[in-house]
Amino acid sequence: MAEGILATSDIVLPNNLAQGIWQKAEGGSAVVALSQARPMLFGETNIMTLDTAPKAEFVAEGGTKSASDAVIGVRKVMPRKAQVTLRFNEEVKWADEDYQLEVLQTLADAGGRALYRGLDIAAFHAINPLSGAVMADVPHLTETTNKVTAGDDAELDLEAAAGLVVADGFRPTGVALDSAYGWTLATARYADGRKKFPDMALNADLASVSGIRSYTTDTVSASKEASVPTGVNAIVGDWETFAWGIQRNMPVKLIEYGDPDGKGDLQRNNQIALRLEMVFGWALLDLNAFAVIEASAGA
Repeated sequence: MAEGILATSDIVLPNNLAQGIWQKAEGGSAVVALSQARPMLFGETNIMTLDTAPKAEFVAEGGTKSASDAVIGVRKVMPRKAQVTLRFNEEVKWADEDYQLEVLQTLADAGGRALYRGLDIAAFHAINPLSGAVMADVPHLTETTNKVTAGDDAELDLEAAAGLVVADGFRPTGVALDSAYGWTLATARYADGRKKFPDMALNADLASVSGIRSYTTDTVSASKEASVPTGVNAIVGDWETFAWGIQRNMPVKLIEYGDPDGKGDLQRNNQIALRLEMVFGWALLDLNAFAVIEASAGA
C-alpha cells in the first residue's frame, strides 16, 4: 500500500458503531478571528489607502483658506491558491455509504480547516504548510521590524509590543497568541492568587487580554508546519490593516479519474480522491501596525 493512501484496513467496521470520527482539535485561524474579510474579485487587486489624512483648518472671518494635503497610496493583493487533495481506496467510499461512518464528510471538514490554517501559516510566516518550506515573495506579518524578546513577565511583553505599535501611530486591536504562550497568560496570577486575565478561560481560543481581543492558536508559531522553529510567541497589532479576502471558494470535488496528485492513475490503483481549493488574497497595509513577541534564544 502506497504511503499516505487511506484503506478500509485502517478503519474498524464492527456490527455497531457510533457515527462520526473523533479527531484531535487543531487551532483555528487567527486571521479570521481578529480581522474582517473584504469582498474581492479574482486576480491581482489594488487596495486604496489613505496614507496621509487631511487636517482641518480654522479660518478667521474673511480669512483665506489653505489646501489640506491628503496622500492616497496603493497596496497590491495577489491571488494565492491553497489546496488539499486526499486520496483513498474506492472501498472506503462503499464502507462510508454502508456503515454511515461519515469518513468523507470528516475528511472534507478537516480539509476546509486546513485551508484556513494555511492562510495563517502563509500570512504570518510565508511558510507552505504541506512542505514546511518558506515561500518567496509572500507578504507576511513576521517581517515587521517591531520585535520584543519574551522575558519573565508575559504581561510586560504584551505592553512592550503594544507600545511599539502605538509609537508607530496605530491602535492595537488584537493579539494572536501561540498555544503555549496563551496558556502562560491564562494561568498568570497576582501574589494574592487572583488571575491577571480572568477573561481567558483555560480552554478558550477567543478571549480578551488587557482590553483587546485575543485568539490562541498554534498557527502563530506554526509548530506543526514549520521545518525550522519560528520562535514566535505572539503577534500584536492593528488587525484592521490586514486586508484579506476569499477570491474563489471552489466546491469539494470527488475525483475518480486521472492522476490529480502525482501518485499514479486513480482507476489503475482502484482509488478516488477528494480535493478542496480556495483562492485567498491578502495585503499588509503597513507592517508598522504589528509587533512580534519572540522567544528568547535559550527558550
